[in-house]
Amino acid sequence: MNSVNRVIVIVLDGVGAGEAPDAFSYGDVGSNSLSNTSLKVGGFYLPNLEKIGFGHIIPMVGVTAVKNPTGAFGKMTPKSSGKDSVTGHWELMGIYLEEAFPVYPDGFPPEVINEFTRLTGLGVLGNKAASGTEIIRELGEEHMRTGKPIVYTSADSVFQIAAHEDIIPIKRLYEICQISRNMLTGKHGVGRVIARPFIGTNAQDFTRTSRRHDLPRFPESETMLDKLIKQGYPVYATGKIDDLFGNRGITFSNHTTNNVDSTKATIDFIQKDFKGLLFANLIEFDMIYGHRNDARGYADALENFDKAIPEIQAVLKPDDIVMIVADHGVDPTTESTDHSREYIPLLVFGEKVKHNVNLGTRKTFADVAATIAEIFGLEKPVIGESFLNQIV
Repeated sequence: MNSVNRVIVIVLDGVGAGEAPDAFSYGDVGSNSLSNTSLKVGGFYLPNLEKIGFGHIIPMVGVTAVKNPTGAFGKMTPKSSGKDSVTGHWELMGIYLEEAFPVYPDGFPPEVINEFTRLTGLGVLGNKAASGTEIIRELGEEHMRTGKPIVYTSADSVFQIAAHEDIIPIKRLYEICQISRNMLTGKHGVGRVIARPFIGTNAQDFTRTSRRHDLPRFPESETMLDKLIKQGYPVYATGKIDDLFGNRGITFSNHTTNNVDSTKATIDFIQKDFKGLLFANLIEFDMIYGHRNDARGYADALENFDKAIPEIQAVLKPDDIVMIVADHGVDPTTESTDHSREYIPLLVFGEKVKHNVNLGTRKTFADVAATIAEIFGLEKPVIGESFLNQIV
């Protein structure tokens, strides 16, 4: 019988660890979020992650593969088709997607836009793949004149609706997104519908607000979150975990929108008395820095997270284990501003975790789910192999 009572999974959103074997199929050959960024900025300073074994995962300028790391380390291979946040998080929790969510590099077809107009009574602006910040600069003023929402997508499977908060109030924007979510099923069943509110008076000062809201597809089978809840184990969530799972399989949620607040919420939840799972997402590597090719900001965010590691360790209980992972890459040094098909890092620590354990290259992100299943005596996921016996 293992002696682990709680698992804390922290997702560094968009922190990839080198091109996956099938990166060529996604146009991502050469992507390496960690190594390339460390080279671009002249080196990372990550002493706390380094001590646990971060430097053993992949070469990074400034990060040493220390001789006796205090944790277990490895990297994980994406198995599901696609490279978006929903796919990555679902795979971490044991869901395998054989077919990727649909994408629309040329915009949405007439049947989608026409049905949107019929159901909402609104025309649209945009209808193309674009950067969220660029499209509101391009079309924001026209949106304010006409009242038409800006509909756009990206390389990911998303149907995004941008609207000025004074033109389409938040409540109405969320309603429009829910209508869209209900509409987008079958062959047009995108991974997420996303509300993208913004403020400002003109193209020069338009700014997206923190009241973004994601409506994901629901997985057709049970996630490890569902299985935990069914057996009476609580699931705590912070960051955008609730959005990615549509609030399903979550007992308590603190929806946070930046790394500082997500880290604080994680620490606060750790200090509660429970036996189960804490699932956290730190979004800024992806949303703020990766998509804007801001290598320095990306590096700074990693270094700020590193500074929080001692605070996390200070509140851990003896029977806690922490897994630091990711969901995909977003290499800020490449020409692309989209997600990249990459391995993800795996770093495990806690009082019960053996030191200096090389977990190797895992075949799927779902090894996280399989390990959680073994810890709590739950049904195994359809894919994934537990690494529990290697770490405790």
